[in-house]
Amino acid sequence: MEKNVLNTDLTGKVAVVTGAGGVLCSRFAIILARAGAKVALLNRSIDRTQQYAEQIVAEGGIAKAYQCNVLDRDQCYAVADEVLKDLGPCDILVNGAGGNNAKAQTDKEYFQMDDLDADTKSFFDLDMAGVEAVFSLNYLGTLIPTQAFARQMVGREGCNIINISSMNAYRPLTKIPAYSGAKAAISNFTQWMAVHFSRVGIRVNAIAPGFFATKQNQALLFNEDGSPTERTKKIMAATPMGRFGESNDLDGALLFLVNNDAAGYVTGTIIPVDGGFLSYSGV
Repeated sequence: MEKNVLNTDLTGKVAVVTGAGGVLCSRFAIILARAGAKVALLNRSIDRTQQYAEQIVAEGGIAKAYQCNVLDRDQCYAVADEVLKDLGPCDILVNGAGGNNAKAQTDKEYFQMDDLDADTKSFFDLDMAGVEAVFSLNYLGTLIPTQAFARQMVGREGCNIINISSMNAYRPLTKIPAYSGAKAAISNFTQWMAVHFSRVGIRVNAIAPGFFATKQNQALLFNEDGSPTERTKKIMAATPMGRFGESNDLDGALLFLVNNDAAGYVTGTIIPVDGGFLSYSGV
């Protein structure tokens, strides 16, 4: 098995990762396993997640995939009981499930008067079901799994909750008002939980990725022929390091935050991993 970048030792710990079928969250699961944790991979669809669990086992780790809809409270509680039985009580929870919905975004960056009558989706055409879906998946999809698994953490020292925020939380991006607002809520919720659980042994922090090319945002970033969209060109112009993030670029932040020796006094923090995007003023 490959070494983890910070030599963080999670031997004997149980880590739960939601949204583990995705590019970034599957990487979280793999990296936690390489650090010695027993990993539960949760995802609404189990097929791809099972493949990642098998990869971890093939590397010599301990992992099991579970089908779980993070918006189904009863299912989350049932899966939490299964994980407790199979692997032991949860020590680390990574709330990775989240995403956007095309019905909750505008076609243009700037509203123009003729958009009211044009065949374009403006602010006034945002679909309420789409907006609700985005807020539910990101906010409730963090709150509900935390209710299910933090019950196994309270009163045990050295437990960690890691939420996934975004650059949207700092600077709302054009076209995606619901996703930007939902991620801002995640940053705020991270700080709230950090205070709420500070006396019972749980640290709560978040990672705020910059621009990573994933299946969810593929259509926004690349044309059908693979060429970069105008949005991608703007992103690159505003990212000092001049590239998209790779999934392994988040390894260090994750392993630092769950390392109780290195980060034992760190809670309520949101760490940007963005290639300098947040720091760049444009001039």
